[in-house]
Order: sequence, then structure tokens, then C-alpha cells
Amino acid sequence: MGTRGVPASYSGFETCVEQLGARLVERGHKVTVYARSHHITYDQPTYRGMRLIKLPTVANKYLDTLVHSFLSSLHGLNQGYDIVQYFIAGNSPVVWIPRLAGQKTLINVDGLDWKRDKWPRPAKAYIRMAERMAGLFANAVITDSRVVQRYYQDVYHIPSTYIAYGAELPHRQPGPTLAEFGLKPGEYVLFVGRLVPENNAHHLVEAWQGLDTDMKCVIVGDSVYSDDYKAHLHAFDDPRVIYTGYVFGEGYWELASNAYLFTLTSGVGGTHPALVEAMAFGNCVVVNDTPENKETIGDAGLSYDGAAGAEGLRPVLAQLLQNPEQVDLFRQEARKRAARFYTWDAVADAYEGLFYDVMAGRRIASFETAISTSRW
Repeated sequence: MGTRGVPASYSGFETCVEQLGARLVERGHKVTVYARSHHITYDQPTYRGMRLIKLPTVANKYLDTLVHSFLSSLHGLNQGYDIVQYFIAGNSPVVWIPRLAGQKTLINVDGLDWKRDKWPRPAKAYIRMAERMAGLFANAVITDSRVVQRYYQDVYHIPSTYIAYGAELPHRQPGPTLAEFGLKPGEYVLFVGRLVPENNAHHLVEAWQGLDTDMKCVIVGDSVYSDDYKAHLHAFDDPRVIYTGYVFGEGYWELASNAYLFTLTSGVGGTHPALVEAMAFGNCVVVNDTPENKETIGDAGLSYDGAAGAEGLRPVLAQLLQNPEQVDLFRQEARKRAARFYTWDAVADAYEGLFYDVMAGRRIASFETAISTSRW
């Protein structure tokens, strides 16, 4: 519960649901995924062995997620579930509902969503409140970043289980997607993400204006609620910058497999799925120097001063554009790191183990313990 549903066609959490759910099915578990009817057009009752339940919601920036999670929670009360897994801290206020029927609830809180510029002050206050509620209302809290795990422990005294994000994607040869956008393998720098201010795609687009290169800058992504920001990006009159809109599945894998390097400019969030996937494809990666991003890449890439924006990113890009041998070394390290730390089978093992622990009464943050240790 708590995502848009499957098949995955929007963000990292949907991909996690699909990859985790399919593996749990293969291991003999019965898996149900709740989907938003206005988003998922897939018309079959099951997908990759997972039962799919579509429910309506309010298609509004502020109400979409929580209303759907509330309705899903009510629907699930008489379904006999053992475990209900939620995603996103903003859903914390409803994770107590399944417990009325004796179901155990877990929530993956993601990153520190209140840092995102898209949220006005009341929404940020709500998200901070929801963070506190995660330890009060769920049987277990999951974080996908050690940095976020320490934040929940230090600020709220909420213990959490760290489970990383996965990425296992075979390399795709150049094909129709590169041809569609006029791209050549190894001759473009790739950005993937929603086009919203906190993802800072403008760092890359603005940095590109000062680079003497014939390489392309490819921006993969879009956004429903950020028209002004998208207009700002498109205002740069540079034929080297290509906007593809959303690209999923084989097309996305093809783009990620054949880039010269991958740039993650986001200044908020935990472990970014697109970054982990880029590493799994064997990309040299350049990231905004947030603690979460630097934790993910280790020594397998470079970071830039995110506070300096384009001025911080431009010299790093120039260095790598002029040194393909260094790029190749980072490619090798990125692939090794992804294979060691970020595989979906390992992620499924961790979730399954946690589910059994919670069912056995372990890793439970009781109401009494959480209330006595939380800073209200």
C-alpha cells in the first residue's frame, strides 16, 4: 500500500513493489498490490503473480497518496493479510488501521521529504508530524539509507531496519530509443528524474551552457505539477540539450546502458533508485554532495558542491569529459559496488526476513516505548 501500483511506470517505489512482490510470489507468498485507478491502466487482475486491486482517490497533489492509502487500508481489513507494507512517511497516519484486524504493519519512510521545495509550509509540517507517527503506528520502520536511519534514531529515537534499494538490469545495446532521439552510444550525459525544483535538473542544464563539447545532455523525466520549472529548463536555447519526457522499460534501460556518464543532481531523498540503477549499468556517476548520495556511491564516482549549483557541477563534468580513462575506472567501480550492495534478491531476502521477525514479535516499536522515547 501507499504507491501508485504496478506495473511500475513512475518512480522508484513502484519499481521496488514490482521487484519485491514478484520475488515474494516466487517464494510461495500471496502478494496483493493496491493501485490508483487513475494511474494504472493495466487491465488484468494479476501482474507477475501479484493480485492487483485498483481503488479511486482524489487526483490532487496533496491528497492523492493519503486518500488512496486510507481507502486501501479499509479495504484490507477483511482480507486476512499477515503483513501490510506501506511506503512513504506521509502515509504514517493510516498505518494503524490494519492493526485493528490483527495485521502487522511496516513502513518504508524513504528520505526526508519535508526538504522538498514543492511542499508549502503546512505540507512540510504535516510530513514532519508523519515522521514521528511512523514509530508510533507501525510495527516496524524501514529506511533505505544509513543517513536517514541515523536521523530517525537521533531526532525521534525511532529504531529502524536498514534495507537498501536494488538494481539488477542487463546491459542493452543501442537500438530504437537512441535512434528516436538522435543519440550515439557514449556521446551523451544522462539525467533521470522528475522535473521538480528539488531534483535540480537546472544544475546540469545550466552547467552545460559553459562546456565546450559536442556531447548531448539528455534529460529523462517530466512532472505534472511543475510547469513553471519545466518552462525555466526549456528556456535555454541549446540544441545539445534533449528532453525525452518519461521513458520506461526497455527504452529507459537502453538510454542508461549507453550513456557516457550519469548525473544525479537531487538535493533531497534517501537512496535514489535511478542512481543505483545507473551504477548497476556500469555508469560513471556524478552526484550532488548530499550525505545520502555520497553514501550510495562510495568511491565509485564523483560529487560536486550542490550549494554552488551549476558552478560546482561544471568543472567536475569538464574533468570527466576530458578524461575517458578516468570515466572507465569509475564505471568498473560502480558496477562492482552495485553488484555487492544493491541486488533485488538481497533486498527480497531482507524484507522477507523482517516480515518473519515482525510476525514473531521482534523489531516491534510498541506504542508505549515509542511514546516514552519520542520528542513530541
